[in-house]
Amino acid sequence: MGLYWVRPWDFVPLDKMSRRYISQELQMDVPTTGTKPVSGASYLKLLDELKARFEENHFPVHSFPELSLSAWNFRSGSKLPNEEFADDVNGDTDLTKDEAERDAADEYSVTDVLNDGCFLERVAIERLLERRRTKKNLILQGPPGTGKTWLSKRLAFALMRKRDESRVRAVQFHPNLSYEDFVRGWRPVGDGKLDLADGVFMEAIQAASRSPDEMFVVVIKEINRSNPAQIFGELLTLLEADKRTQRDAVEICYPDKDGNRAMHIPENLHVIGTMNIADRSLALVDLALRRRFAFVTLEPSLGEAWGDWVVQEVGVDPELVEDIRRRIAALNERIAADARLGSQFRIGHSYVTPSKRLEPDGTRDWFIQVVETEIGPLLEEYWFDAPADASQAIQQLLDAW
Repeated sequence: MGLYWVRPWDFVPLDKMSRRYISQELQMDVPTTGTKPVSGASYLKLLDELKARFEENHFPVHSFPELSLSAWNFRSGSKLPNEEFADDVNGDTDLTKDEAERDAADEYSVTDVLNDGCFLERVAIERLLERRRTKKNLILQGPPGTGKTWLSKRLAFALMRKRDESRVRAVQFHPNLSYEDFVRGWRPVGDGKLDLADGVFMEAIQAASRSPDEMFVVVIKEINRSNPAQIFGELLTLLEADKRTQRDAVEICYPDKDGNRAMHIPENLHVIGTMNIADRSLALVDLALRRRFAFVTLEPSLGEAWGDWVVQEVGVDPELVEDIRRRIAALNERIAADARLGSQFRIGHSYVTPSKRLEPDGTRDWFIQVVETEIGPLLEEYWFDAPADASQAIQQLLDAW
């Protein structure tokens, strides 16, 4: 800390709050040696790494004083590994016991995403979080049943590092949704009168602006089920990560109650959408929207993580897990090889992941019901012009079961 006080533009502060901010918000390692935060060599290494990151346009901070200020504004109840040394001499104060216990109960990390039943590798989840942190906007796309909506909310919690439903707003896009519904527009209030009312996105913008030190996330389900460019309107341009400042504000169609029209999207508001690429009734995504979102494709995940989960957490018969995996894999190979369909129509793992624990010896009946009431009707829709192909695929799923 003495080095930082003497030359704040040259040395990184490593008080407790700065260590938490570097580790949790910047997602960089703060090495430890015994009971000390870092050794001399690791301190210099961290110094060089941070200076290099400061040059990146989308990095949250661009100097050590800015890092120090952001760290003091960043509040988290979690501790760093090996954080056993005393408070630093610059006046750190611990949370009260009740606050610490409450925050610890709400903490959410990549480990919690995995524990909740995500079958991606840890490194894949970390890449998703890093991509969304820098891009601000992310779309999860993939075949039906790959857990896009399920994962979007947990990624939001992991980004915020806290399970806080109040900072996550979810909206379903559909053909009748409009700019007035999503951003701001006139609504009937009785007596034949109209009043300007904020939509979900404007409410999220205002909440994020009031609490700049906290992360907020808007989850948009099936973002390509309507016209995103029309629904976002002039705010579509402001979604870009490098246009999240007051100087980039634009005037929107409807003023607020004070008559102001200028609006910008704050840095701490992230958008995550989901997109079913197998639904042929959906429109293609506008190229302007594609430039402002990072796209990640989720695949059917029936690997070891899925097998362990369904056996240990929901009681699927361990002797039948491999048989289920083999049958779904064979079906997906057939779908992918069909020129009328393709890999985007494969069956996701959610179809064969029970939402509740099965009764003992209930695996066979459960799988039959899933095929007959969920997978079967979907296959009949896929092969609506070739019912014999659908019937054969369904029969192969249940053959000798």
